[in-house]
Amino acid sequence: MALTEIAIKALKPSSKEQKVYDGGGLYLAVTPSGTKTWRFKYRVLGQEKKLTLGVYPLVTLKEARLKRDVARKQISEGGDPALEKKAKKRLAAFNSANTFKAIAEEWHELNKSKWTERHGEVLLRRLDLHVFPALGNRPIKDIRPIEILEVLRRVEKRRATHLAHRLLQVCKLIFRYAIVTERVEYNAAADLNGALMPHKEKHHPTLKAKELPRFLQAIETVETTDQNRLALKLLLLTFMRQGELRHSKWEEINWEAMEWHIPAEHTKMRDAHIVPLPEQSIALLKELKKLTGWSEYLFPTQQRQKNAVMSENTINVIIKRMGYEGQIVGHGFRALASTILNEQGFRADVIERQLAHKERNKVRAAYNRAEYLPERHKMMQWWADHIYANGPSHEQETKANV
Repeated sequence: MALTEIAIKALKPSSKEQKVYDGGGLYLAVTPSGTKTWRFKYRVLGQEKKLTLGVYPLVTLKEARLKRDVARKQISEGGDPALEKKAKKRLAAFNSANTFKAIAEEWHELNKSKWTERHGEVLLRRLDLHVFPALGNRPIKDIRPIEILEVLRRVEKRRATHLAHRLLQVCKLIFRYAIVTERVEYNAAADLNGALMPHKEKHHPTLKAKELPRFLQAIETVETTDQNRLALKLLLLTFMRQGELRHSKWEEINWEAMEWHIPAEHTKMRDAHIVPLPEQSIALLKELKKLTGWSEYLFPTQQRQKNAVMSENTINVIIKRMGYEGQIVGHGFRALASTILNEQGFRADVIERQLAHKERNKVRAAYNRAEYLPERHKMMQWWADHIYANGPSHEQETKANV
């Protein structure tokens, strides 16, 4: 006899599990604890099987019968409801473990040793702010190109075209990683370049060569600490990246060879780098040694409980205080040096090597740390001589530091 809601509610548990049949293989199993579970009994290739359809009253009698009918139709078409249910569970588990965010974080963890700590943090924060809210919880295999484009266009609307292009590049890399790890079959971000607004590269502001003398005078008169003043001068003389300067340790200075050996973990490109030191840089370092020789770092911070080294904003704050806001930033010394050295006829390969720009040839990159080193020593000495020839006289400089 078919079951009714009244009959189901009247069922009482006993010391053993009860099976109350409704028909067509559907029955209600009542445990000694009182739990009532819908099950469907069927045969496939002569083998008896059972399929759990849900717990009463979360699954009503009407809903249980509908599920039974769907299962019977699957059997009539040659399927196996229990196997198909397991397959759906596996797929759901796969999708849950392979969301865009999960794979992005896996890719980030795998590659972060290639980047500086700050670059890795910025990259992940950009994804957190702009991509994960819309796509993070989606199975990566289900994400379509138009969905990625919608995310990027929201970024474009804020006139952040550069950021939109950078995010697209990151999405491509994440999808490429998902392909090689067999979580997705095609790169949904691969063909979106033409769909974004073109981005015109904005370079860091820098000075013209003729503006250098006045800038050098301003370094001597700006109100700041001796340590910060020396940092600014050394950055100008070495035109290294600010992160490399800030994190440098005294053990990296080779006084005898007159070289600054920057380890790979402090460089943007994760390649060890050598900076030849002209006489003027050596003199500045000796002066700095009197101030910070007590520390392992060249430029320790006064707030050592928060950061070991000077803030990433220090140099640009000093430049702003000098009256050069919008005219140059610390990174702009690299462009200034590159322009003048190229104009003076130094070989482009020598200049690029000293700027530590990324070498595309991986075999060559393994040997390029000391590449052109004798020429670089001569070039860096010329650069320092040029800087000092345009700066205040020694007498003026001495007075300025009193």
